[in-house]
Amino acid sequence: MMRLDGKTALITGAARGIGRAFAEAYLREGARVMIGDIDLDRASATADEIGARAVRLDVTDQDSIDAAVAETVGALGGIDILINNAAIFSAAPIVEIDRTDYGRVFDVNVAGTLFTLQAVARHMIERGKGGKIINMASQAGRRGEALVAVYCASKAAVISLTQSAGLDLIRHGINVNAIAPGVVDGEHWDGVDAFFAKYEGKAPGQKKREVGAAVPYGRMGRAEDLTGMAVFLASDEADYIVAQTYNVDGGNWMS
Repeated sequence: MMRLDGKTALITGAARGIGRAFAEAYLREGARVMIGDIDLDRASATADEIGARAVRLDVTDQDSIDAAVAETVGALGGIDILINNAAIFSAAPIVEIDRTDYGRVFDVNVAGTLFTLQAVARHMIERGKGGKIINMASQAGRRGEALVAVYCASKAAVISLTQSAGLDLIRHGINVNAIAPGVVDGEHWDGVDAFFAKYEGKAPGQKKREVGAAVPYGRMGRAEDLTGMAVFLASDEADYIVAQTYNVDGGNWMS
């Protein structure tokens, strides 16, 4: 029997990368999946390719969140699983951080996670069947980095939010947990690499090679390396797990 048979899932930021890998894994395990993404064209193309559905979802806009949740409930009959995957990255020395960039990162990574979680939790409570909510944290949320203060702080906030929401919502049968990836290869790393090339004077691709070589496992992670934990936390096997953040990082961080 498939582990998510008959379940329904909304995954934010799932048109590509890690979110898409989650969607594909959930479909293989029998779930019906709604891909929520700010880029509806790309989300729709991905959904057509893998056998999911797509909805436009801007996690910085409450009307968009509410509409996407309502559309998902209407299309799938309810939401059993939410993955808060949508996020953005930024880097700068402390003395060069500006309020606009800070606000943008926290609006997506923290407020977007909170208010999408809230909207889905309200649905789950009203429905009365509980559910699973998985937030995407990061190894960056476990400690600061000289050039990545804002992103690190935003992911630390996700870990803290996971703890608070998990403790509050479990009385409704809603398990809230998080995954903290390490360095995961993909097209988003082109942008990350560019930040370090700018601020550390590295050649394009050099930072990526360095961080991959530093992982105890011996390489950067791949999106597929995260799917096992995402399936487990969404399954009945994780019913007694509450408010935890799991590292899936090749040994980069131990906690």
